[in-house]
Amino acid sequence: MSHVLLINPTITSRRSARFPLAVLNLSASLDGRHTSSIIDGNVDRDFVSTAVQAVRTGEVSAVGVSVMGGPQLRTAIAVSAAVRASSPATPIIWGGHFPTICAEPALNSPYVDYAVRGQGEETFSELLEAHLAGGGAERLAAIPGLSWRGTNQQVIHNKNRAFSAAGLTRSLPYDRLGDPRRYLGRTYLGNRTVGYQAALGCRFRCTFCGVAAMFRGKTALPAPERLELTLRFLTREFGVDAIQFYDHNFFDREEDTEPLLEVLAKFQLPWWCFARSDALLNLSERSWALIRKSRLKMAYIGAESPSDWLLHDVRKGTRIDQTLAAVEKCRSNGVIAELSFMLAPPQDPEGETHRTFEFIRHIKRDHPKTEIMLYVYAPLPPAPGSSNLPVERSVSQLRDADGQQLVFPSTAEGWAEEKWVKYWCHTDTPWLTDELRQQIRDFTTVLGCRFPTITDVRSPRWGKAALQALASWRYRYRRYGRPWELNFSKQVIRLWDPRVSGL
Repeated sequence: MSHVLLINPTITSRRSARFPLAVLNLSASLDGRHTSSIIDGNVDRDFVSTAVQAVRTGEVSAVGVSVMGGPQLRTAIAVSAAVRASSPATPIIWGGHFPTICAEPALNSPYVDYAVRGQGEETFSELLEAHLAGGGAERLAAIPGLSWRGTNQQVIHNKNRAFSAAGLTRSLPYDRLGDPRRYLGRTYLGNRTVGYQAALGCRFRCTFCGVAAMFRGKTALPAPERLELTLRFLTREFGVDAIQFYDHNFFDREEDTEPLLEVLAKFQLPWWCFARSDALLNLSERSWALIRKSRLKMAYIGAESPSDWLLHDVRKGTRIDQTLAAVEKCRSNGVIAELSFMLAPPQDPEGETHRTFEFIRHIKRDHPKTEIMLYVYAPLPPAPGSSNLPVERSVSQLRDADGQQLVFPSTAEGWAEEKWVKYWCHTDTPWLTDELRQQIRDFTTVLGCRFPTITDVRSPRWGKAALQALASWRYRYRRYGRPWELNFSKQVIRLWDPRVSGL
């Protein structure tokens, strides 16, 4: 058997590290065919040196790197470049969100040999077999989900791989992470919160969402017995007392979700999840009774916009009235709604942003405990093999602040530049004017100080109370501009930002 080194580059602090589920699942899928080891840059702060030392032993046949866009792209570049310099013959394979959408920019970098798009387990395994057998264009061309360089270095995108639910049957090899308990964090939910993904994919095709590019409208839920077995293992072995579900849409069809709620009601562990407003409103009273018993604490709902026309354009599939009704439904059942909004779409950046500000005020007036997450609308380029024409059409119409057509970077290094990291993280876009950019920054500051997130279990209570008092008059009279006293105070009183560090 060949040995594969799987790397999760640094993306967060050691304190915020959670199980690197992508490489854990990939490692499990290789069992029986190849051996593998894992390096997690979130806990190994010198992971680049660790990776270089591993390949220098000569025992590593290939290196797989899981790559998201944004800040993780930079650390992925660092480790890949170091491995290439240390062992030029060792193939480096990128997989995950970034190469799925930007396979060609990834392969336009000298330290990436192959890009795996979408679900990567079978593609990765077949690529290893082809490489060990000597490679060859004919072998590589037969692997679905693979992008690679052909003759004259031209990039070739093979056909997409069909959706697979095989990952729902695998047990994850937590022992390959060293001490798994270091991935359990103190959060709003509990003292030993675990990050876990029960289901795969999402059956919706929102044009702004990278999940649609990964799974192309497919989803699969685990068997209830599988979920129960996993939760029993996590609670008994690691003492888990809360769960943050990473499922892209936990509440799918009620007939499929209800058996999972029955399992969660048995354990009664506080939990957090993603949800859609229409799915929550379609649940029966029996399901809501199970939700209350299971102790769901917070549901992250993509409200996105206060304008139905924009929700229609991005193929969200929900309406404003459903957002408001879902917030009320959550409140009446003891669940905090966490609403995310996309500011400054290119069609009407100023108008839509200010309408969103007022809509948030409306929600906060009636439901002050509702959590608010603000992002800037930043659609990514369509993935290779995508047939999502609305995405291609909307991206082709993007312009910067000077009216010039927006051109995305053609290399990984280009995407790693500060302005494109901000773009990928939905914090800035080229079409924002300086004035609007400042307005968004100021409103976010005032809102965050007036209503500190309940998920912040690290900042002192006196500090949050002081910022609330300082921000109250600004919020009440809509005096958001240049909140110098809040910016100054936040240098002393550090507030937790869940957009950056999660729960």
